[in-house]
Amino acid sequence: MNLQLPPRNDSRPAEAVGFGGGTPLVIIGANGAGKTRFTRSILDTLGDQAMRLNALGALYDRPRGDHEYQPWELRSRLSAGAPAIAAQQGATTLEMLLARLMQDEMLNLIGYKLALADGRNTHLKPTRLDKVVELWQEIFPGNRVLIDSGKILFSRSFDKENDQYTALRLSDGERAVLYYTGAVLYAPRNASIFVESPEIFLHPTIISSLWNRLEALRPDCGFCYTTHDPDFASSRNGARVVWVRDCDAKACRWNYEVLPPQAGVTNEIYLALAGSRKPVLFIEGDNRSIDARLYPLIFPDFTVRSLGSCNKVIEATRTFNDLASFHKLDSMGIVDRDRRNEDEVAYLRRKNIMVPEVAEVENIFILEPIIHTMASRSGADPDRVVAKVRKALLSLFKAELRQQALMHTRHRVKRTVEYRVDARFDSIDSLEKHLENLVSEMNPRKSYEYFCRQFQQFVDSGDYNAILKVFNQKSMLANCNVAQMCGFKNKDAYIDGVLALLRSSAAGAETVREAVRICLQSPARNTAQ
Repeated sequence: MNLQLPPRNDSRPAEAVGFGGGTPLVIIGANGAGKTRFTRSILDTLGDQAMRLNALGALYDRPRGDHEYQPWELRSRLSAGAPAIAAQQGATTLEMLLARLMQDEMLNLIGYKLALADGRNTHLKPTRLDKVVELWQEIFPGNRVLIDSGKILFSRSFDKENDQYTALRLSDGERAVLYYTGAVLYAPRNASIFVESPEIFLHPTIISSLWNRLEALRPDCGFCYTTHDPDFASSRNGARVVWVRDCDAKACRWNYEVLPPQAGVTNEIYLALAGSRKPVLFIEGDNRSIDARLYPLIFPDFTVRSLGSCNKVIEATRTFNDLASFHKLDSMGIVDRDRRNEDEVAYLRRKNIMVPEVAEVENIFILEPIIHTMASRSGADPDRVVAKVRKALLSLFKAELRQQALMHTRHRVKRTVEYRVDARFDSIDSLEKHLENLVSEMNPRKSYEYFCRQFQQFVDSGDYNAILKVFNQKSMLANCNVAQMCGFKNKDAYIDGVLALLRSSAAGAETVREAVRICLQSPARNTAQ
């Protein structure tokens, strides 16, 4: 079906998107962007052919007295279908739902008994409650649902009869699964089911599987999810995605975009779009890495997203910039220099990807301005500390010079092979002939000797910055003793000290921040200040 979206707050016309038939719709946006109002505006046009689900309200909202409900509210649907349920005005929506399930179960049993009494050949039909119990016990294995004296009870024990309790003792997540499952079963045929914050109360390990099961349970319905959680959005494979950017609440108009259905819109793009209206900076590592702790403090005006590998950073930055015509946000990336040569670094910088003038992120913490600042703050003689760290680093690099040269040679060989083998060949003979000469053309020994000579020059001249640019060694930060000389217990405490300074407005914070930006050769330096 085609769903008409609300009016925009610019000159562009409102759009319609197709969903249903196995294609869900995701409405995503940052907190305060107006996505809930956006969704309700759609619901108001659909009437009783839509149904809205909200676990927070269903579990905790206890209305008192008369209350008018929209036709797309589950509570309104439950009340209209059963006068006895409607009388429970003080009950939560979940309690009304469980009562309705029990009522339908009893009516099914009564109908079955009456048919048997009339001598009709019949069988007991599966009920909504049967389906709820089956799915709930799949999601929470080892738990049982029991029916006793007209009540729905729960148990985690297969042996103790006294280990039975009502839904009130279930966790919020367990009750949310009950609510969602029962509510989906009460949606009318071919309905549009709108789910607000579908991830609320649920553990990340069950969210995707739960909604996959619920969508399969009602293939006739279209599912629309309103969320600020990009992880959930990216779990809805094949979904159409509407990004709500902003809202004019008084005029009931929105700034929104319908994301193009293309493979280039990856999980990382969802993360960037949903998280902020600020420019986006993609970085390596995970959310606990040094990169993720450092770079948001260097670029406070950017939304920083950790993507893991450098290849993901490069691809996400490229894709995001390709989509700039509709999201209108700037995008940049940062990857470690590792063993890239100057041509590789220049190529990446042309693609809006910053590459530091040091081999890896740990090396940033022993840039001379940073050592000088941290030593001064500890009361040590900064010039003496810098001199000692320089001497220690040169000694460490000299001891590993040939090993470092070998690793740089290996990188160059690997990159050369990738480039050469990726070339086009019109036959297997031409490929074989090309590969026969590849080793002699690459001449790895010549490259190795070149790196050995170059690195020896760095040592002989005491070129500290040049060594930081090529020295890949995770233990270097600990072994150069910068932490102890600056008054810290170990290298982790030293890193924490630098980060704590950056989070403050204390003297030296801007010196450290500027040293990192210069190291990155950041084209966004003025923007980020």
